[in-house]
Amino acid sequence: MNARERYDQLSSDRTPFLDTAVECSTLTLPYLIKDDLSNNPNHKSLIKPWQSVGAKAVVTLAAKLMLALLPPQTSFFKLQVRDDKLGEEIPPEIRSELDLSFSKMERIIMDYVAASNDRVVVHQALKHLIVGGNSLIFMGKDGLKNFPLNRYVVNRDGNGNVLEIVTKELINRRIIGVELPDPKPNYPGDDGHKTGSDDDDVEVYTYVRLDDKSGRWVWHQECFDKILPNSRSTAPKNSSPWLPLRFNTVDGEDYGRGRVEEFLGDLRSLEGLAQALVEGSAAAAKVVFLVSPSSTTKPATIAKAGNGAIVQGRPEDVAVIQVGKTADFATAANMAQTLERRIAEAFMQLNVRQSERTTAEEVRLTQLELEQQLGGLFSLLTVEFLIPYLNRTLLILQRSKEIPNIPKDLVRPQIVAGVNALGRGQDRESLTAFITTIAQTLGPEALIKYIEPSEAIKRLAAAQGIDVLNLVKTQQQLQQEMQAQQAMATQQALVDQAGQMAGSPLMDPSKNPNLGEAIGQGETIPTEEGS
Repeated sequence: MNARERYDQLSSDRTPFLDTAVECSTLTLPYLIKDDLSNNPNHKSLIKPWQSVGAKAVVTLAAKLMLALLPPQTSFFKLQVRDDKLGEEIPPEIRSELDLSFSKMERIIMDYVAASNDRVVVHQALKHLIVGGNSLIFMGKDGLKNFPLNRYVVNRDGNGNVLEIVTKELINRRIIGVELPDPKPNYPGDDGHKTGSDDDDVEVYTYVRLDDKSGRWVWHQECFDKILPNSRSTAPKNSSPWLPLRFNTVDGEDYGRGRVEEFLGDLRSLEGLAQALVEGSAAAAKVVFLVSPSSTTKPATIAKAGNGAIVQGRPEDVAVIQVGKTADFATAANMAQTLERRIAEAFMQLNVRQSERTTAEEVRLTQLELEQQLGGLFSLLTVEFLIPYLNRTLLILQRSKEIPNIPKDLVRPQIVAGVNALGRGQDRESLTAFITTIAQTLGPEALIKYIEPSEAIKRLAAAQGIDVLNLVKTQQQLQQEMQAQQAMATQQALVDQAGQMAGSPLMDPSKNPNLGEAIGQGETIPTEEGS
């Protein structure tokens, strides 16, 4: 079976998900997800929504997820030695040296990520996940590439593991660089439409599958049902460049569900109310004068009269059309505000209470609550995106010799962003509250007596994701400094004692006659103990 036939077979299962994603995109970001090119070949103008609440909600949530998954200033992972290997194969004394080497490798990897366009493509993929629930990222040699839902199909097993992926792209003939047959009027379908904006565009399918025998990912590209030369490639099972992402999973479904779909009812209602309010407000703002047909006042006189002009007529002959729907507009506006508030809360928008007594602590707690609500969203993205993305990046850099090979049986990469970052934030809050409670309840003396300062500092640094290596003094350094201070104190005591002896009457020549004679003869001055 060729790739085009397999794509057509799997497209039937994708249709309900794609239709829902297109509707969700229409209410939020209309340009994001469109119908499949095979079903809708002609370009049509996008429908503009009557409200921008959905667009703002999607962009805000995508930005929050982006900063949480790929933080710009810190690393989203950490290389560390497995605890069960310490003491057996790796001496504990070289732990610090290994941490320094791992820290250098982490900076190299993050510099590689920062120099690429990965963050731009990931942010675009996150918007697709929020709206449509699905996105496909390909980690190629030239960087990441995002496939929207209308450009790929996927087949999963009962446990959600990917078995097959088929993508469809429109590529110009000259880019392919292979002699292709002339385009046919009705190719590739039988409805007579062209595949793209020009006859030079051809459909290229990429067929990705998991090989049962080798356990590796294999893929190739096809055009006109023929495999393109030099298009075959393979990858390890755990380092595949193809990352099919989902936002929410449903058991037994090959595709995910988006955040917008969960609140599609509120967005539909808000869209209808927004249209009614805008059109009603436009009608209410229109000013039309009515002149009685039996009156002596002529409509032309009213029309030509300037501001402040004096004309002849009776007031009862002229009236103004009034909509009289103020109460109805107020009801609709209140309902629209309620829907906007619910959507803002669902998409993690920070709405600070506007009052004179709003404190910084209230704002911080509100923001912390919003971040904690993202925990469930981070879990799936950590498993399906961060871990495969890190594994593939490590494989690319190791193949290019930019970083040394990392033994998988000794070193284990650990994700410290996403849901793990939320866990560290909760640890920081709990530890801070614990220390504050002890200091306020039992007093500072109990805090100094029962709390180990170095351990508390290390836990606070770990909760904030700060590397304490060469930053916080170790116990050995503290003991050396304490011994040095004791030695200095002992030396200072001896100096002080010598000064006191020099000021005693025994050392004064005017009070001790033998002292002058001893100094003149070069004899040793006797002390009180040796005399």
